[in-house]
Amino acid sequence: MDSARVKEFLLELQALIVERLEQVDGKPFLRDEWQRPEGGGGLTRLIEQGNVLERGGVNFSHVKGERLPPSATAHRPELAGRPWEAMGVSLVMHPRNPYVPTVHMNVRFFCAYAAEGGAEPIWWFGGGMDLTPYYGFEEDARHFHGMCKRALDPFGPDYHPRFKKWCDEYFFLKHRGEPRGVGGIFYDDFSEGGFTHAFNLTESVGDHFLPAYVPILERRADTPYGERERDFQAYRRGRYVEFNLVWDRGTLFGLQSGGRTESILMSLPPIVKWRYDWHPEAGTAEARLYTDFLKPRDWIG
Repeated sequence: MDSARVKEFLLELQALIVERLEQVDGKPFLRDEWQRPEGGGGLTRLIEQGNVLERGGVNFSHVKGERLPPSATAHRPELAGRPWEAMGVSLVMHPRNPYVPTVHMNVRFFCAYAAEGGAEPIWWFGGGMDLTPYYGFEEDARHFHGMCKRALDPFGPDYHPRFKKWCDEYFFLKHRGEPRGVGGIFYDDFSEGGFTHAFNLTESVGDHFLPAYVPILERRADTPYGERERDFQAYRRGRYVEFNLVWDRGTLFGLQSGGRTESILMSLPPIVKWRYDWHPEAGTAEARLYTDFLKPRDWIG
């Protein structure tokens, strides 16, 4: 196990993604380094009111602690009381144009070290990426899922169907009975095949984010839109907020472990609306999001 290699990769990945997105948007990302009193720190890269991206963040964090928070030990009681470290890159992009989907990507490494005189360290990787459109395009969904599959195929034929299903099940708003978007891939507690195999797979997921998302961003960024589309975008963004604050384990872990609140909540969109018991009119493009896209599908066949 070599956490220094993981940290080097994560910092390089963050820099590469920010550089490419700055090229697309034309506005630089803010740079904010921070330290965590309990141990560790991070680097937040944020854009607000950009030309293409209304709000987006690409966070690197490397945090440490003496005792794990409840969110980390609820399913793994053997971790209780162990010192730990966690590092990762997490990003969310909320584009201005409603025809461009929101995107999320995360790659992370976790290690719980042996208590004094205890057993061996317990480590794993996790990550994935998922797409949340407001107006669905099959071409975009096929492209995104195709890149997710390409990231995993070199490591075995079973990973993509497994991690796609995991994503569909995880990014699901149970209180609404609907998926957050069109999915992608998701995995956690991953140590199969040993450290090198698990790390290489996670590197591949991170490296495939830009080719998965940037072509969609560039294809849709100049699509004409009006107040109707912006209004629906703000309404659907409400679902994104609900998932992150109610169901997302990463948000809960960050807050419970004393993480930096501004960086944890940078995933929230800048303009959001809620309405009471609203439903789109049948036959509209807004209704088609629900009937054709917000359901698990085999997008690439």
